[in-house]
Amino acid sequence: MSKSPEEEHPVKAFGWAARDQSGHLSPFNFSRRATGEEDVRFKVLYCGVCHSDLHSIKNDWGFSMYPLVPGHEIVGEVTEVGSKVKKVNVGDKVGVGCLVGACHSCESCANDLENYCPKMILTYASIYHDGTITYGGYSDHMVANERYIIRFPDNMPLDGGAPLLCAGITVYSPLKYFGLDEPGKHIGIVGLGGLGHVAVKFAKAFGSKVTVISTSPSKKEEALKNFGADSFLVSRDQEQMQAAAGTLDGIIDTVSAVHPLLPLFGLLKSHGKLILVGAPEKPLELPAFSLIAGRKIVAGSGIGGMKETQEMIDFAAKHNITADIEVISTDYLNTAMERLAKNDVRYRFVIDVGNTLAATKP
Repeated sequence: MSKSPEEEHPVKAFGWAARDQSGHLSPFNFSRRATGEEDVRFKVLYCGVCHSDLHSIKNDWGFSMYPLVPGHEIVGEVTEVGSKVKKVNVGDKVGVGCLVGACHSCESCANDLENYCPKMILTYASIYHDGTITYGGYSDHMVANERYIIRFPDNMPLDGGAPLLCAGITVYSPLKYFGLDEPGKHIGIVGLGGLGHVAVKFAKAFGSKVTVISTSPSKKEEALKNFGADSFLVSRDQEQMQAAAGTLDGIIDTVSAVHPLLPLFGLLKSHGKLILVGAPEKPLELPAFSLIAGRKIVAGSGIGGMKETQEMIDFAAKHNITADIEVISTDYLNTAMERLAKNDVRYRFVIDVGNTLAATKP
């Protein structure tokens, strides 16, 4: 007999879960493992709501496991540490992002790239080393191996910092890896949503010239005034796009809907790089000729390893980079998901777990 989620582990836990692909979230009693010698347990104070959470509760990608407790932008305060933990102490502010495990013996893990380990374990809806399902941050507390714990600097706000654990590292890592962090580069950011608005902030902090490329003319003022972008292109305006042809060293494409790549290739200089970090559900068309004419590169990038994630949080704290957020209560979650599906958020929902979760207990 397999045990119920409530009886699986010794430590009682409470959160919100989806039970099926309707995606409806509701209160859920479950349990978490006891604190192992290398584990850190923390009280969850805030958890960001990522587009992946919406895809996952509705099983859009086909590998969801129910009941599903989403949330991989989790921050809080350490309540217990295992005997071998060196990284943090009780009372420290910490976070957990998209990963809670990997094999630790492959080439990727040896190079601090746990995010590319073939056996990486996701923070929710994944199978942990002990064979049980992982549950995410829409919950009262979290436990993780210290390797996957990110220390939050004192000056980093927990609510605005939470989304950086997914959105932040997703854009920081490719900017660094592909050499787009060198001062004076001209970088394009496609899409001014949860990922895009953070990408603009990091690119500006690296000393880049930044052009935002969007289908929404209404976002122009915000891009230029609030986020400090240098210019704004409406991607449907052929004159604007033509005038900017051959001007960009690199483009970070954050759009997760199907969209044409050809107009973006036109914006790149020779040897320019188009990096995809959004994941459309259907394949995109790849016009080979426009890549060949200019030795251009199209690539992908997914989150980052733990070492780089810590580096990103430290860099963000130093440069006062946070996500622009709307803080919500736990009981607003289903409404928030409906709004997220319509892109009706500026720019990331963050759940005030610490102050609002307990009140939803049945």
